[in-house]
Amino acid sequence: MNTEFRLRQLPAGVRLGLTLLLCVNLGGFVASGLHMRDHHENRDGRPGLALDDLRGAYSGLKSDSALVTALESGHPGELDGAASLSPSDTQLLLAWLASDRISEDFDNLDLGDSAPAEILAASCLQCHSRSADDPIGGTLPLEYWDDVKRVAFAREISATDVSILLASTHTHAIALATATIVLAGLMLLTSWPSALKSTLVFLAGLGLSVDLAAWWLARDRPELVYAIIGGGAVYALSMVWMMLAVIVDLWRPRP
Repeated sequence: MNTEFRLRQLPAGVRLGLTLLLCVNLGGFVASGLHMRDHHENRDGRPGLALDDLRGAYSGLKSDSALVTALESGHPGELDGAASLSPSDTQLLLAWLASDRISEDFDNLDLGDSAPAEILAASCLQCHSRSADDPIGGTLPLEYWDDVKRVAFAREISATDVSILLASTHTHAIALATATIVLAGLMLLTSWPSALKSTLVFLAGLGLSVDLAAWWLARDRPELVYAIIGGGAVYALSMVWMMLAVIVDLWRPRP
């Protein structure tokens, strides 16, 4: 007779309490994801959480404005059937973007037809407007200053201060590792196959280790931001699967 202890042998009240605690923990993971989105989004000056937000947070980010990059590449001349802006208009726009009066001179009446707003209206709005037929250009309108300012400024984001990163690592390393050890212990007391239990516990440990280590390594190696994303995803998914597996096992019929 198999006398090995399993969670589903616990009294109903204990199993119900554990189930409720695991549900709270699941809600905490959802809240954690939403907090990460709210905490990091808009670091690059654009709505929504994007890869550049994470690069800025962990590695710092410095890049030319999207409008400068497009002009220097000869846009829209690289598109079939499209002609590039005239050299004079291109130089006027680049000089404007290199100045310290980007917002002041955008629609400066004293500049007349040489005002950036006039050049963009004459040369770009046939594609870059909300009513344009171009499916790609229409997603990046240049009709108003609020549209243009999103692509006119160079971006420079400083990485998170070392003291803040140290405090965050201290909190997350202790709390998450402890929670993972407890959940791994519960998982090992389920009746699921050993291969499944071993795999999920291993992935949780690996994902958390890679995620936290990459927080620091990415400061000098920006490409390791992908390790933060990958490690965090592996950790979160393995933890969620373990919580669900434990909840199901708590209420499976006893053999």
